[in-house]
Formats: sequence, C-alpha cells, structure tokens
Amino acid sequence: MKRLAVLLSGRGSNMEAILGHTRPSGTLDGIAQIAVVAANQPEAGGLTIAAEAGIPTRVIPHRKQPRRQFERRLIAALDPFSPDLIVLAGFMRRLSPLFVSHYKNRIVNIHPADTRLHQGLDGYRWAFERGLQESFVTVHLVDEGLDTGPIIGRHPIDLTGCQSLAEVERRGLAVEHQFYSAMIRHLLEKQELSEG
Repeated sequence: MKRLAVLLSGRGSNMEAILGHTRPSGTLDGIAQIAVVAANQPEAGGLTIAAEAGIPTRVIPHRKQPRRQFERRLIAALDPFSPDLIVLAGFMRRLSPLFVSHYKNRIVNIHPADTRLHQGLDGYRWAFERGLQESFVTVHLVDEGLDTGPIIGRHPIDLTGCQSLAEVERRGLAVEHQFYSAMIRHLLEKQELSEG
C-alpha cells in the first residue's frame, strides 16, 4: 500500500475526494492511503476533515520565517511517515529546489487550467474572463518552476453556457475530484513498474 502525504492550505475538498477514493470500491482502494495531512495555515478546513477521519495532521506555519527554514520543518514533519508521493491539494506555497530535490519526481499537483497556456493562480477566472467554452485541469509532477513540471494527464471541462465564475469553479472541481485520484493511481502504478 502506497503512502500519500497531502499538503493543503484551505478547505481540503480535493483531499476529501482523494480520501473517498481510498475507501472500498474507490479508485485508490487497495493502492494508496493518506498517511498524513499537513497545512501551512492553522485554520485550514482540510485539517479538521483529516482529523475526523483519523489521519495524522501537522501544521507548519510559513509566516515570519525564511522559505528554506519553513521547508526544512515541513520535510521533518513528513519524512517520519515515509511518503511515496507528496500530493499538493490546494497548497498555496511555491516550493523551492530544496523541497523539490528532497522528493524528486514524487510531488504531484493539480492545476485548474492547461499548464501550457496558463500557469499560476486563478486558472478558473482566467478561463471565465476569456469566455472559453472548454478548459482543462492538468495533473503534473512538480519541478522548480511554477506549474512547469511534466504533465501526467489533462482532462477537459465543458464550460458551455457558464454565466458565472462560480459555475466555472463548480464544473472544474467536479472534474478535479474524480480525475486527480485517477492520475495518482496511474502515477503510482507507473512507479511500481519502474521499481519492478
């Protein structure tokens, strides 16, 4: 069973979806479990969801400390859980080469746009303001750049008829909550093949 360390900063909807997919008949059933959930914001709602599910949680605040110090503390919190994959689920901090090299090729992120067209924040707003009829969510490995890592998979979002940013976000999250776990499974199975 592969061990996931989930990093988040907010409500934790993607983490909750992944947790659901680790349960019987889910996409990740028998393949992965969430070993720990860590957040850089003490008030992150995802921490409560994880704690209620019996998952260990860690809070590593980032404010008022150098990035490298924050990341060393984060690594020290995660390493005891021997994670096979670091899963970014709404983690609103850019990771430095220190962290990325420590978990090289083992950090995955989901981005609410096609990373070849839009990197950084507000992917759904970007799509809405351009009146796109279709956008994408992208799952990618994390490298030292901003949403520049190798793409694992992309999934379209039908935005036909969307009249508000809230509707774009609703449709996008519905895709994210299914697609992310499918891509995590794909990545873990690929890792097993390369290890074998």
